[in-house]
Amino acid sequence: MQVWDAIQSKRAIREFRDVALADEHIERILNAGRRSQSSKNSQPWHFIAVQDKARLLQLAETGAGMGHVAGCALCVVIVVPTENERTLWHFFDSGQSAAYMQLAATEIGIGSCLGTIYEPDLAGEILGIPAGFQTRLVISFGYPADQAAASKPLSAGGRRLFDDVVHWETW
Repeated sequence: MQVWDAIQSKRAIREFRDVALADEHIERILNAGRRSQSSKNSQPWHFIAVQDKARLLQLAETGAGMGHVAGCALCVVIVVPTENERTLWHFFDSGQSAAYMQLAATEIGIGSCLGTIYEPDLAGEILGIPAGFQTRLVISFGYPADQAAASKPLSAGGRRLFDDVVHWETW
């Protein structure tokens, strides 16, 4: 699969088959995030790869609309340093690592969905995150429960039109 094909076919998958991911697929996904670019090559992230079903259920309770975490085969929790003068860049860089992981997963037929942690202190307790670090972002991964729906073309109303988004030279 070409990168452009992955970008065009990527969609949020919230329901997964109850099948473990192959170890080499997990490593590929995590390495994609590790290799993503970051501001000043700071690489501020740590990834916690969660597969334990009980822990996934607990994590699903730390944010609204995170039921997909409870049913996934792998949840990657992105952890960055706590708030400081680089916080905005840390979150931007985390978003890039998340995108790289999701595109790598799409290429090998694994679905994914982003989730937002609303209770970071609780997530920190569940995961044993040390002082000086925080998490707000998770990505659930797994083989799509409905493969046919996962590979359907995106609907026409799924994205804003090019000319509504792109401005040339000035607004």
